[in-house]
Amino acid sequence: MNYLKTGLIMVLMAAIFLAVGALLGGKSGLVMALFISLAFNFGMYWFGANLALSFARARPLEPHEAPWLVQANEEICRKAGIPTVPLYLSPDPQPNAFACGRGPGAASICVNAGLLNNMSQREVIGVLAHEIAHVKNRDTLTMTIIAAMASAIMFLSRFALFFGSNDRQGGNALAEILLFILGPIAAMLIQLWVSRVREFEADKTAALLLGDPHPLADALETLERGTQAIPAHTGDPAVAHMYIANPFSGRGLAALFSTHPPIEERVRRLRSMAV
Repeated sequence: MNYLKTGLIMVLMAAIFLAVGALLGGKSGLVMALFISLAFNFGMYWFGANLALSFARARPLEPHEAPWLVQANEEICRKAGIPTVPLYLSPDPQPNAFACGRGPGAASICVNAGLLNNMSQREVIGVLAHEIAHVKNRDTLTMTIIAAMASAIMFLSRFALFFGSNDRQGGNALAEILLFILGPIAAMLIQLWVSRVREFEADKTAALLLGDPHPLADALETLERGTQAIPAHTGDPAVAHMYIANPFSGRGLAALFSTHPPIEERVRRLRSMAV
């Protein structure tokens, strides 16, 4: 997805947000919507990475703990043309990893202990390349802002339903109720779609960085089994979209609204690549 499409999507989400604010209180509602939006985005921009690392109970990875991973990180970052990304370690036994931050030079990558304990070095390097791809493509900032806007829309809609004007009448009342209900749903669907597209792009970039799509494809299959067999002990649903595999995965309706595309489809696309 190019920057123009991403920008248009963010404008669309902002329009939904402002529409909810306008219906909530006219000009004063617009001002409140802008204030809430700025507060959410400011907080996520500056503190989103620290929040995600805190949820994961992560600490800096010491070089002696996984020297091969530190070396691979330096080499792949060099190939990607970005500064070396600091590595963090979470005690979570579930195999998983995520990238967070504002982009190259201000990003971090966190790997779970379960990733290092349950996967081969080759597979872990495939996962690492995927997370570096997110940093290179500036997905971390884009998804952080979109997630913040989606959260702000949901917050404002809930506020409006409980504390909105009591003098709603006729069609206006119906329009307000529909927007307050459908606005958050639209924001969530946009967030899910963007997140899924970004995952496919990061998979492709990772394969190109490694010169081989199979390490990541093998890793994704292992991750699917691991995330289903081992529940997440850290993290939070609010940052689930940051992980390479959904740490709170489900089936059926839950899978339909997952922030991640199906593992099977990701693996199929990777194995069909000719790098």
